[in-house]
Amino acid sequence: MARLVVEQDVNPLDLDPTSDDDDAAPAEWDSATTVNDAITAWRANGWDDLSPKTVRGYEEIWYRYVRDAIGTRCIASLNPYEVEWFFRKLKEAGAGKDTVRRVRNLLHRACRLASRWSRGQLPNPIAGTELPIWSFVEQTPVRAPEVAEVRALVRAALSYDERFGVLLQLLAATGLRRGEACALRWSDIDFKARSVRVDESVVAARGGAVLKPPKTRASIRRLALDASTISMLRSFRNRQAELATACGQPFDNDDFVFGVEPGMNTPPHPEAMTHAFTRVRKLAGVASDIHMHSLRHFHATVVDPVISEAQKQARLGWSTVHMARHYTDAIGDEDRRAAEHVGALLDTVHRRKSPGR
Repeated sequence: MARLVVEQDVNPLDLDPTSDDDDAAPAEWDSATTVNDAITAWRANGWDDLSPKTVRGYEEIWYRYVRDAIGTRCIASLNPYEVEWFFRKLKEAGAGKDTVRRVRNLLHRACRLASRWSRGQLPNPIAGTELPIWSFVEQTPVRAPEVAEVRALVRAALSYDERFGVLLQLLAATGLRRGEACALRWSDIDFKARSVRVDESVVAARGGAVLKPPKTRASIRRLALDASTISMLRSFRNRQAELATACGQPFDNDDFVFGVEPGMNTPPHPEAMTHAFTRVRKLAGVASDIHMHSLRHFHATVVDPVISEAQKQARLGWSTVHMARHYTDAIGDEDRRAAEHVGALLDTVHRRKSPGR
């Protein structure tokens, strides 16, 4: 059963779906009804039927692009010309085609419902509007970061926050997905065997996040870890245990590796990790085309010379018809070789100095 995970870190979008300002539907449907009123009413009477992922997407679009802009406009006074002008302004500001399309979908649905709920007194100014045209530009393939960039990111992350630095090291060293790393417990780390078990993932959802099992069998796997990454995890665990003791909090193997507070049994929210990555990327001076997920591409790229394609698919948890075998608890020689290869590439870095040294 999925378990709700409340977001402890600062929500990067500052979403507050339960705030008093946004909670009530308009008392009357009239010329003073705004786009925000319509969206608020739809949220109260319709969003419960949608998937958590869809709701989260609507909230992001609303709060980031609509609420403080066209959302303040009265529906009755809005016309298609102004709506299309708004879409083009979004494009000029750098919003992509898919983002503007999602903005239009949100506005269209809300205004259509407002028209129906007002028994036709309100128009739907979104109906018939067209999106801007994006000239065809050949898409640039996702770029895997260079070794030097990954080292710089981990160094900057360790300076910014040890927890986040260890997380980035683990992502680069294993190719784990963001949600998989957020869901790791200390019981998943086998320090003696130098391995990590992956069997859960944290997924963003309405009001927080959900801890869920992986979608496919291929995502459940055990991966070898290199000596440097194991050492970082061991040192980090020791410091977390000391901090928990100092705070009078329990600490055991069921705690999440990257939990926010000592002794806390709640994992970090994936989106908070992504926004922390944006800050760390700036500190590291790494180009903006590198994202948190790029570390997975980095891992997939650098293990190519040392392991087979089938083993790479197994290590990264890909589920494809080309999988040569199902993954088991055993750590094969190929996977161990992959771990040591990546560890050697990353190793000059980040030996965090202990206090007083």
